[in-house]
Amino acid sequence: MTVQTSQQQVGEDVPPVLVVGLVAAPGAPAELAKGLAGELASELGSRHPEVGWRVETVEDGLVRPPADDAELVAATRERLLAADWDLALCLTDVPLEVSRRPVVGHASPLHGVGVLSLPALGAMGRRRRALETAVGLVQALVSDGDDDPDDPADRATLGRRLQQLATDPDGPDDGVRFTARVLSGNLRVISGMVRANRPWRLAVRLSRALTAAIAAGVFALVSADIWRLADAFGWLRLLLVGVGSVVAIAVTLIVGAEMWERPRGRRVRKQVVLFNIATAATVTIGVLSLYLALFVLALLGGLFLVVEPLFSEGLGHPAQFSDYLELAWLTSSLATVGGALGAGLESDEAVREAAYTYRPGHAGPVADETGRL
Repeated sequence: MTVQTSQQQVGEDVPPVLVVGLVAAPGAPAELAKGLAGELASELGSRHPEVGWRVETVEDGLVRPPADDAELVAATRERLLAADWDLALCLTDVPLEVSRRPVVGHASPLHGVGVLSLPALGAMGRRRRALETAVGLVQALVSDGDDDPDDPADRATLGRRLQQLATDPDGPDDGVRFTARVLSGNLRVISGMVRANRPWRLAVRLSRALTAAIAAGVFALVSADIWRLADAFGWLRLLLVGVGSVVAIAVTLIVGAEMWERPRGRRVRKQVVLFNIATAATVTIGVLSLYLALFVLALLGGLFLVVEPLFSEGLGHPAQFSDYLELAWLTSSLATVGGALGAGLESDEAVREAAYTYRPGHAGPVADETGRL
């Protein structure tokens, strides 16, 4: 009995191991990765001793150039899930840009993937700069966007988050119970992921969905049959139609672009749950933002275009402001359904780019227009 207790204490003193995959393109990135793996594990271990660090190196071009950061992130994410890593960094010789300016790296906390671009490192001190940027990318991947690595309180929070990420889920919990546990324990992380994605800009980036939504809204607004339906539906039915339209376009975007993941290994189970929750929240908030904008536009359009005498005649009773509200509500719901049809015409790449925003790595210096640091 005493021996078992001692063994348990020894096991508890051993920190969980966090596995970082280092995917390097053939050539210069692969050569740099060979020496960088050990240094990266050592540097991360000295900065964050709360967990053990293991860096696994793989040589893989992932994509055929020319390629953008979204393609690199998606391909690296596939390798992460297949290899059962906790985080992944991609070393590439593909130039990366933000607002047409070259940058050293991008971090996507939602995917657990960072991309480091060698062309922006310059010719001198490349290995040192690559190490500093890689460490900064890893910290960005586990941060919620507000953490300051130099602040003791934020460092403690970051350490706990690293321990959670490195700890394998225990127990044969069913999916619903496990998801609830992950959600309750990672609300701040999820909110940071969603905020980094800027979901309110989702609809603006999807031109076909936005065009279809506006076209459907205009048609609904000038149709006398829609006027009478809005008047007869009542608030409860209008609410159900509104919720159904939001769900329709959200499901269309997530399923159509294959943004819902299934865990391929036990280690990434929690990460996949976080990814799916953040994806669903991002798309839902984006669709709700679209719905609210359509409602405001429909209300203004109804007040200016649907004149009161004609509106009253179509309704069969004097029109009140509440009737305009009901018309705007049904019109925005129908317009959102039209947006779902338009979203089905969007390419998978366009939907993913609209839903996911990749931010520059915190420690990665921004290069000038020539690529010099």
